[in-house]
Amino acid sequence: MPQDSSQADFWNSRYQNGVTPWNAGGIPHEIAEFAHQHERGRVLIPGCGHGHEVQALAQGGHQVTAIDFSPDAVAAAQAVLGPLADCVHQADFFALNDPQGYDWIYERAFLCALPRSRWSDWGRGMQTLLKPGGYLAGYFFLADKPNGPPFGTDEATVQQLLGPGFERLACAQARYSLPVFSGQEYWMIWRRCA
Repeated sequence: MPQDSSQADFWNSRYQNGVTPWNAGGIPHEIAEFAHQHERGRVLIPGCGHGHEVQALAQGGHQVTAIDFSPDAVAAAQAVLGPLADCVHQADFFALNDPQGYDWIYERAFLCALPRSRWSDWGRGMQTLLKPGGYLAGYFFLADKPNGPPFGTDEATVQQLLGPGFERLACAQARYSLPVFSGQEYWMIWRRCA
C-alpha cells in the first residue's frame, strides 16, 4: 500500500482494502450537540471520509459542503448519503477558494491524517476559509505520536497553526473515541476573531 498520506493514492488504497479505522459509522455526540445549538449556516467538512456527519447536519438545516481528494472516499460517502450525495465533492482542501467563506468547519481526523509538512497549509486554509466570527469545531488527536497517520499534536501547536486570530472556546476529552485514537481525541471549539 502507498505510504505517503499527502497523496490520494494512499487513501484510495485504504478504502479499496477496507482499512478505514477512522470511520465512526455515525455522528459523534459533541458535533450533534454543537450543530443543534448553533445558528444554521454554511459548513465545510474537509477530508469527509464516509460522510456520516453530512446527513445529520443537512437534516438539521445546515448548508453542507463535504470534500475529499480521494475518489474512493468520495464514492464511499456518496454511497452512504444517497439523496444527499451531491453534498460531497472531490476537491483538494489546499486549493479550495470560496470567497463567500464558511460559518464553521468541522474537523475530524483531517489534521492528524496530514503529514506535518502540510500542517501550516492546514492553518492557512482555516484562516482563509472561515468567516470572521466563524467556528472551527471538531476532534483533535492530542498525543505524542510523530509517526502516523494518525499524527499526534498538542493544543499549543494547534494554536500556533491557527495564529493569533483564533480563540479557543472549549477543549475536553471526547466522550467516545475510536480505538485508533486510543482515548487521546479531544473535542475543541475555536473561533476566528479577525
